[in-house]
Amino acid sequence: MNSKRYFLHNKKWLQLILALVLLISLLAGCGAKEGTLQDGYFTAEMSDYSHGWKEFVTIYVKDQEIVSVEYNAKNASGFIKSWDMAYMRQMNAIQHTYPNRYTRQYGKQVLEKQSAEGVDAVSGASTSGVSFQQLVQAAIDMSKSAKNEVAIVPAKKE
Repeated sequence: MNSKRYFLHNKKWLQLILALVLLISLLAGCGAKEGTLQDGYFTAEMSDYSHGWKEFVTIYVKDQEIVSVEYNAKNASGFIKSWDMAYMRQMNAIQHTYPNRYTRQYGKQVLEKQSAEGVDAVSGASTSGVSFQQLVQAAIDMSKSAKNEVAIVPAKKE
């Protein structure tokens, strides 16, 4: 009789332990999964200026989806490249594009693809396209790691 009570007592403990293990494994799956986008704003910028401009990207992630992309550049005084009308006129006359146009085209591609991979170069702004892909990937990596700091992407030496 004692051995029967001992067996039933151990059986209850075993059931309790198994239930706890099951509960813990279920709860572990509810947390943020590594490699998924975390909600928030994530920014990446080049480490240095190129031709007087430092490029940057900010993505906004909501419900694990990129819903906004801001791509631009600023000069040492903080002036935004896409607001520079003289630069726009000069570049448009030669390259048939300008920062306010190609930055939106690049951003649109990321919204469609939800990735930095496979972004097509915009004619007249292909160098910016390479930087853009690097910046977007760095911002995505920050979102996946849920780090709320600016990612610095090494700039090519001129």
